[in-house]
Amino acid sequence: MDKISSLYIHIPFCNNICSYCDFCKVIYNKDWIKPYFEKLKEEIDNAYMGEELKTIYIGGGTPTCLSIKELKELFKIIKSLKFSKDIEFTIEANINDLEEEKLKFLYAEGVNRLSIGIESFNRDKLKFMKRTSDFKDAKNKIDLARKIGFNNINIDLMYAIPNENIKVLQKDLKLFLKLQPDHISTYSLMIEKNTLVGLNKVKPIEEDRDAKMYELICKTLKKAGFIHYEVSNFAKKGKESKHNLVYWNNEEYYGFGCGASGYVAAIRYENTKSLTEYLKGNFISSKSLMSKVDNMENELILGLRKLEGVSLTKFFDKYEENMQNVFPLKPLIKSGELIYKDDYIYINPKKLYVMNEILIKLI
Repeated sequence: MDKISSLYIHIPFCNNICSYCDFCKVIYNKDWIKPYFEKLKEEIDNAYMGEELKTIYIGGGTPTCLSIKELKELFKIIKSLKFSKDIEFTIEANINDLEEEKLKFLYAEGVNRLSIGIESFNRDKLKFMKRTSDFKDAKNKIDLARKIGFNNINIDLMYAIPNENIKVLQKDLKLFLKLQPDHISTYSLMIEKNTLVGLNKVKPIEEDRDAKMYELICKTLKKAGFIHYEVSNFAKKGKESKHNLVYWNNEEYYGFGCGASGYVAAIRYENTKSLTEYLKGNFISSKSLMSKVDNMENELILGLRKLEGVSLTKFFDKYEENMQNVFPLKPLIKSGELIYKDDYIYINPKKLYVMNEILIKLI
């Protein structure tokens, strides 16, 4: 069994709640920070086995809504972890929080990748999302981050918002590219029932328009020199997210914090989403031991999110099973939904938009 080399930390605090967000989050309250960090330290001390880490990802919530004083407390906890020399260390950020002092602090602490939730510059989209973004401000902050030394910056783009049309998306893409990011993550609006959007019974846009938007994103970003390496993710060469590839390669990782999930010693676990429970020390809400069949299914479901797909040889080395004997690949290769080339099975790029339907046929 390979040693675990990736770790995720969840910071559930936000200065405001976006209308579509289904992640574990609460409005920032300074009185909760100290007790939260005490429990986070306890959880890490109890579970982390001292492995050298190749990736760390601090997500949320909005980790950068913390003050510098609070971030210092968080990084005291992180200092107990072992870093590899070439670690990819990501923190999620809101553009409004990225002041010079905070950026300098994060860089000095070893953070070398920023993942910035911008989502859009369109006024109507931002109003719908209950967010604020200003292009000039974003450009200044990203330029500042580069000047400080950050050379791996992701920005998030959300699309398929009700009433959004192709022209709105085209403009967003144009402005996003002007920011010269190294990586772009794209998200089609998902309407989750326990969000403001879900409670307001917002209807998703029609599939045809969603598909056209996805096609536009793929074409535009490819033309701009981005590699489309995962269904929703695009990177400049060498800037693919190493941390997220751990998930898509079905490798084990630690997950700490309220609402985090992890995969350790063949057990997948979910932490409680209740801050009250977490602060009581009741960290894990559910866990399940993965059987060989579970693992093989996950290998395929997660691996087919990558455009390179899944290697038959690596699959056999891992499970001592021929993938073609385990899953009904041949009919889907015959129908052109899957492609088999140079040892890899992958989803036909023209069919990526309906990948869920293809996965249902496989599993």
